[in-house]
Amino acid sequence: MKKAAVILSSVVIGLFLFAGSAQAADKFGYIDLSRTFNEYSKTKKYDKILSDKEKEYTDERDKKVSELKALQDKFNLLNDKEREAKRSELETKMKSFQDSDRQKQEALRKEQDERMKEILKDIEDAVKKYSEKQGYTMVFNDRVLVYQSKGMDITDNIIEALNKGK
Repeated sequence: MKKAAVILSSVVIGLFLFAGSAQAADKFGYIDLSRTFNEYSKTKKYDKILSDKEKEYTDERDKKVSELKALQDKFNLLNDKEREAKRSELETKMKSFQDSDRQKQEALRKEQDERMKEILKDIEDAVKKYSEKQGYTMVFNDRVLVYQSKGMDITDNIIEALNKGK
């Protein structure tokens, strides 16, 4: 109970401090980060590149899986003596496929993460540049706001600046 009272009083004090600083602030704005991310032309370009790579990887993987299935079918037709002789070859090919598959999936994930970081950095830079130019004191992500006036939404301006390359 004491913990709740301490937390509640901290929140109330924080709100008073924020309200006091908000009165002194010049201009606030917010952006819809998800929409900005999705409507940024670089996101669309990278999505196309990554989906093409993923399709290429999937086609290559499907081909290798078919080859392994054919090899497994041949292996199943062998008698016990021949099977023992070919077992290590089949296991080596299966392990090689699994290792290669894991590496390619990790490479695709890593590339996707790097491109996402690049896009988010671009958005951050665009917001900073726009905010400084337009005199905004603070710009928020709309997900952290409980209520926001549409008049404070600068999302369209940021998307426009990003897509123009400014």
